[in-house]
Amino acid sequence: MYEIGNKPGLRILEIGSREVTGESNARKQFANATYVGFDYYAGNNVDVVGDVHKLSTYFKNDEKFDIIYSSACFEHFAMPWIVSTEIAKLLKVGGIVFVETHFSYSIHERPWHFFQFSDMALKTLFSPALGFECIEAGLSNPMIARFSSLADDYLKNMPVAGLYCHSEYLGKKVKDVPDFDWKNIDLTDVVGDTKYPEPH
Repeated sequence: MYEIGNKPGLRILEIGSREVTGESNARKQFANATYVGFDYYAGNNVDVVGDVHKLSTYFKNDEKFDIIYSSACFEHFAMPWIVSTEIAKLLKVGGIVFVETHFSYSIHERPWHFFQFSDMALKTLFSPALGFECIEAGLSNPMIARFSSLADDYLKNMPVAGLYCHSEYLGKKVKDVPDFDWKNIDLTDVVGDTKYPEPH
């Protein structure tokens, strides 16, 4: 992302830019571009303070971005489907969105931990219905887990498969979708031609 975004004339927006777990190197990595840090709280590496569910209202109509990205934040958004819509409003056609969040991870920063996301969930949030084309989506950092001795009897000490710490989505905005409203979207517009697995 840094390689494609660190160019003069490009505008980069990081959602959840405040330094929480350590020092950010985003400004250095995007030194040749225009970098804007957005967060709910003021702090180091934050240029614009606001509610991500109203993201587009903090920028002028012509203030579009070439790249919008977020790392380890989507699990803390109360209404992520609204956030994806707000991102679509600010991203240029041809622009890139990258989201990294959690699929399986210990609950943290309560009470502001609302969701866990699979790769399919992120593809749904940034679906063709909203004007996006998925470049790549997946899960990373596999985990080994087991139900504890305190679980229900039929689950005690059973292994849990298919756990990954992170989920990621990389997509491109291919078109504007004026007056987008989730209430007007047919389910097939977000899940495509996929089919629920047949019972065993």
